[in-house]
Amino acid sequence: RARRHVEQARRLLGDTPHMLLLAAEAAHRSARPEEAQAAYRKLAEHPQAGVLGVRGLLQQAIGRQDWAEAAALARRVEAAHPGSASLREERYRLALLTRNWREALTLAPAQGPRAALATAASLAEPDAEAALRLARQAVEADARLAPATIAYATRLRAAGKERRAMAVLRDGWAVAPHPDIAALALAPITDKLARHRAAVRLTEAAPDHVESLVLRARTALEAGLIGEARRHAELARGRVDQRLVWLLLADIAEAEGDGEASRAALRGAAAAGPDPSWRCGQCGGLHAAWAPVCGMCGTAGRIGWSSSPTAALEPPPAVLRLPPQDMP
Repeated sequence: RARRHVEQARRLLGDTPHMLLLAAEAAHRSARPEEAQAAYRKLAEHPQAGVLGVRGLLQQAIGRQDWAEAAALARRVEAAHPGSASLREERYRLALLTRNWREALTLAPAQGPRAALATAASLAEPDAEAALRLARQAVEADARLAPATIAYATRLRAAGKERRAMAVLRDGWAVAPHPDIAALALAPITDKLARHRAAVRLTEAAPDHVESLVLRARTALEAGLIGEARRHAELARGRVDQRLVWLLLADIAEAEGDGEASRAALRGAAAAGPDPSWRCGQCGGLHAAWAPVCGMCGTAGRIGWSSSPTAALEPPPAVLRLPPQDMP
């Protein structure tokens, strides 16, 4: 009935903005998306009220999950009404959904996950200089985010700045040791004894951290320094009950020729607590690798390195959750 009245009114009044808006809404509520789209498109051409048509097309694009089209339409609305807080949040959400990390970083609130977004933007950036700047921005935003440290050091190494890259890796290890930092730091070194010495230098700022002890033990074992490997591994076992430490002890016992000790260590590994892994601080979901947005709960900037299933399950300020089914 509403559609019929709108059609009659349009014949009498013409395609005024008000009539087009009513026509689009009536078509939308009648489950006639193509008819609604036609009215919105015509309204979008109006010199004064065109933004209403663009907003309608934007909502349609969001409804059918056409994120690229929605982002383009949101930019058109922003151009007509710059500074709108609600529109800025909508554009931020769309940038995350389309994995436009640079735009998401630009639109993120002051307390948003800037380190995660800058890291993701750096990894996706084809221009080497721009990627280097973004990676540095990520480290400055949160030096404890290992992927940021790794992205920055990788870009520095690619630019031929090896000493600076190693300094960044040592700084990153000092505040938040992570095995991926060690892997990047030791990658150019093939000699096993030299690798162990490099591991010792890398871990000097945090020698008692479990990751430091495990790295020293593992590289010592590879270099044939069995006594040194056991000393560090036993120190690590005294601090945590984790599977990776017990497996390391089993390898050491096997290298020593002690089968019984190796089997005992394997039994310890079977009963040990969880190893550190990438977990979402919002939902606790496990991830095989770091990502800027959790694919399970859709929260941005909450995936961190932890061995606790219940660690930090509280949202930070300005947290933004995206529907998991919306993720590309």
